[in-house]
Amino acid sequence: MRRSIVKRISIWIFLLGAVFLFSTGMVLHTLIVQAKEKAAFDALSAIVTEAELQNAISTPEVNRNPSTAMTSAQINTVEETPLDCTVAASVPLPQYLPLYEKNPDFFGWITIDGTDIDYPVMYSTDNPEYYLNHAFDGSYSSSGVPFIDSKCPSDGNYYLIYGHHMKNKTMFGQLPKYADKSYCEEHPVIHFDTLYERREYRVIAAFYSRIYEKNDVGVFRYYEYTDLTDEAIFDEYIEQIRSAAIYDTGFDAEYGDQIIVLSTCNYHTSDGRFVVVAKRSARKE
Repeated sequence: MRRSIVKRISIWIFLLGAVFLFSTGMVLHTLIVQAKEKAAFDALSAIVTEAELQNAISTPEVNRNPSTAMTSAQINTVEETPLDCTVAASVPLPQYLPLYEKNPDFFGWITIDGTDIDYPVMYSTDNPEYYLNHAFDGSYSSSGVPFIDSKCPSDGNYYLIYGHHMKNKTMFGQLPKYADKSYCEEHPVIHFDTLYERREYRVIAAFYSRIYEKNDVGVFRYYEYTDLTDEAIFDEYIEQIRSAAIYDTGFDAEYGDQIIVLSTCNYHTSDGRFVVVAKRSARKE
């Protein structure tokens, strides 16, 4: 009897030890993968910083970025002047050119000050969801890279950007914090540079959503809007944004504004999503 009890205890100790070692191994593996992914993004950011520094050294201040140069009179009136969505720069920004040369799917870079959101943004029409589970270099990655919905025109006035809601708050994991109005007030600006232009956007709304069934009616399928160049569609979209918004930011959008939408998974409901909407504003140098 005693040997039987000892044997059972030994088996349980062995099983518990095996579970502990397996769990510890999984945690260590996850931490290693996360560290590796962070190092890869840090390396990309370093490339951008180095290229920007080299351009600043080699380019006289008076001639730097001539496509965005303004007179003092223009600077004083920039906030009152509507942005012209029809004018697109054609010369790549030197700080982003090295990334584009590494991967032509590179579209731009998104940053929100005071958060961990600081990543390249990809765009692929050939393989729309490729960066859902692939890194910048094409290797497998559970975190992926933020990417633009392939149905959005590359030169349009609207970009729908998807990013994973990671448990360690990387990628778009911090996005749901915008459910708190005070957080929005502390982080009102989204920097989203394209390959050709440095841009800033002002958050105008945040809301909870989900992926709806085909037979659901009277719902706002924000993810089905990918082109807002038509005025009627733009107005319809913004009206639904107003209705869905968790709180009033004090800012709105009207036809002619350039819009970006950040979308990530959320767990308030099945197939839940959290969405932040922002409109382009004039950059303050």
